[in-house]
This record gives sequence, structure tokens and C-alpha cells, in this order.
Amino acid sequence: MRRLALPALSLALVAACQPGVAPLSDEDVVALRNLGTAHTEAVLAGDMDAAVAMYAEDAIWLAPDAPALEGRAAIRATMQLEPGITLQDFTITSLEIDGYGDLAYDRGTWSQTIVSEGVEEPITFTGTYVVIARKQEDGSWLWTVDIWNSDAPLPRPDDT
Repeated sequence: MRRLALPALSLALVAACQPGVAPLSDEDVVALRNLGTAHTEAVLAGDMDAAVAMYAEDAIWLAPDAPALEGRAAIRATMQLEPGITLQDFTITSLEIDGYGDLAYDRGTWSQTIVSEGVEEPITFTGTYVVIARKQEDGSWLWTVDIWNSDAPLPRPDDT
């Protein structure tokens, strides 16, 4: 699935860059930034239903070392923290937003700090993301593909 995501993104962006398709307006860029802000606020508030509302009904979530998730319900189920884990901080930092017509992407970094029962110090994870968004008929934007990964290296066989 991951091998298909990059070619699909490339084709979508090439198609969107055809003559006659307008670049994103300043209002679209603000709306896309606000989408990320609203998502962050919902996650920090523990309102996963609101966090998932930023995704299209048929959105695809591509997390590291996991199968692709399709649809809001599957994404929502995965966002729930395990018992004994508390989210202390969550941020996303948009580094680049671009697109044409009704298709855009947002590329950036993320950071998440959790507190786990039985562990003295909070644990912070960091990584990068790319979300693809599509403008809806009502003018709002929703994420259709969310690709994210961790900055931590994968364990190597000799690390056991």
C-alpha cells in the first residue's frame, strides 16, 4: 500500500498542476492550517471523535509498521490510548502547505509526550507527516490520506 501512496500522490499533484487549475488561495492555506490546529486541540482535549472529524469518511491512515487503515471508524479505534497511558502533550508543526484546485498537501513534524503508569519520566516521540486534503463541496477541507512516521530508527536484528 505504501508503494502505491507516493505514485498516487505524484499523479494527483501532476494532474492538479494542469493549466487552468488555480493554486491554493490564501484562504485555503489558512483553512488547512486551521484544520491541523483543530485536530491538535481535539487530541489534547481527548475528544477523538472531533479529531477524526478532520478526516474524510473514506480517509486512509498510513502509520509506521502497521497495515493501512481505511475509514473514520478504523482511524478512530486506533487513536484511543491504551489504559494506563495519559497524553501530556501533542503538537504538529506545518512546514509546507501547497496544492492546486481542490487538492492540497501539508508536510510537517509532530511530537507527542505520554505518561505511562509505572514509568517515572514522560516519554516523548517525534516524527514527520504528510497529509493530503481535498476541498469539499461546502468549501471546507478534509484529510483524505495521512502518512506519518517516527524519527526513532527501526530495531535491527542485532539489537535484541
